[in-house]
Amino acid sequence: MDLSRLERRSEIEWIVPQSGRMRVPAIIYASEQLIAAMDDKVYQQATQVAMLPGIVEASYAMPDAHWGYGFPIGGVAAFDPQEGGVVSAGGVGFDISCGVRTLHTGLALADIEAVKTKLADTLYARIPAGVGSTGQLRLSVQEMDEMLVGGARWAVGRGYGEAVDLELMEEGGCMARADPAQVSERAKRRQRDEMGTLGSGNHYLEVQQVTRILDPVRAQAFGLVLGDVVVSIHCGSRGLGHQIGTEYLREMAIAAPAAGIVLPDRELACAPLQSRLGKRYLGAMRAAINCALANRQILTQLTRDAFSEVLPRARLQLLYDVSHNTCKEENHDVGGKPRRLFVHRKGATRAFGPGHPALPAAYRESGQPVLIGGSMGTASYILAGMASDSGKAFASACHGAGRSMSRHEALRRWHGRALVDDLAARGILIRCPSLRGVAEEAPLAYKDVTAVVEASELAGLARVVARLEPLICIKG
Repeated sequence: MDLSRLERRSEIEWIVPQSGRMRVPAIIYASEQLIAAMDDKVYQQATQVAMLPGIVEASYAMPDAHWGYGFPIGGVAAFDPQEGGVVSAGGVGFDISCGVRTLHTGLALADIEAVKTKLADTLYARIPAGVGSTGQLRLSVQEMDEMLVGGARWAVGRGYGEAVDLELMEEGGCMARADPAQVSERAKRRQRDEMGTLGSGNHYLEVQQVTRILDPVRAQAFGLVLGDVVVSIHCGSRGLGHQIGTEYLREMAIAAPAAGIVLPDRELACAPLQSRLGKRYLGAMRAAINCALANRQILTQLTRDAFSEVLPRARLQLLYDVSHNTCKEENHDVGGKPRRLFVHRKGATRAFGPGHPALPAAYRESGQPVLIGGSMGTASYILAGMASDSGKAFASACHGAGRSMSRHEALRRWHGRALVDDLAARGILIRCPSLRGVAEEAPLAYKDVTAVVEASELAGLARVVARLEPLICIKG
């Protein structure tokens, strides 16, 4: 990225001043090294988001930002419905509610080592992964609608997990005001056989070890101890979410002129929040959030079953579940005044600080766990929300390492078999149905996740709590 086009406010904050059609400035949080390596598309997309009607305060980009569809991945923007604010399907993304949940196991590395290969094989056998993967469930029309309304609560009611799990998820495991009637039959058909599956791309299930504690107080609140083994699951709403995104983007692009919206880019197709189309999309998107929550809940039970088979004394208790691709209605202070806003986070994590009423009681004092996945074979991190008020970027933080090159370029540079062998030599077991998929997710195809989380902390977005290293990775 050309730094001459930016104004530097601090070591970690860069401003694109409001100009032309921009209604607000654009703000990018990143170290000089990270921002210099960002694609110019991040600059272009962040400034175009700043042109959308009803946007409040600024268009934000997180330290892991890279080019996306419409919004940059790592983009955050909030809109006021009372000022003509809009909802953008491109500001949520296709993989609606893609997110991460982390589970304690009650085990240490020594417990894993003797059965590591067997555990990897058992997880791989029980967790459906890859393009077009299907699960054990086949939902009827009625069951599909019940799942889209109930989310993880529906899954628990079906025997997937325990009620205590729901206490440690965003929205208590169920997004209110979901409307299955606004989800097309095609989207529902795509999801009919995909519940309890990882999917493909950067989705994974990973067995990890806590190798470093950086904030002992918050680590204790999160139940993290040096040497502990945890499991992280990263996936979303699968085919249903993608179909919703595809259909509503098309409809929003067609309807924009009649709504008086001049789109800076067709990929930023949007609709007024108070319009019928905007409300329909919100109902469908919330249903997709519930789909993702139910999907991760089913995967959690499958993971518990696999551990029970290999390591019966394991106790997989949920630490937290957080989504990345959402639009949520939230209260935030803007200019010293409370406002009800619709906050888009695309490839960004909600990061509420200590005392926020939306947090589970277990984390009310510590702040929200912020779960940050690295690239395959590299570290992941657990952070904590910092701000006691609304916080920077509407209480948002990064979501992962963020790609540094395209999948096509990764395929040109690396071979899947060689990567699997190299990682095995480092003690990291990879199980994946596609060696091509492994190559696309090569570790060096992503930014340095440590640099990303350090920048997030320096920016005041979230505090680094613990570092996790991979032991086993089931790739989608």
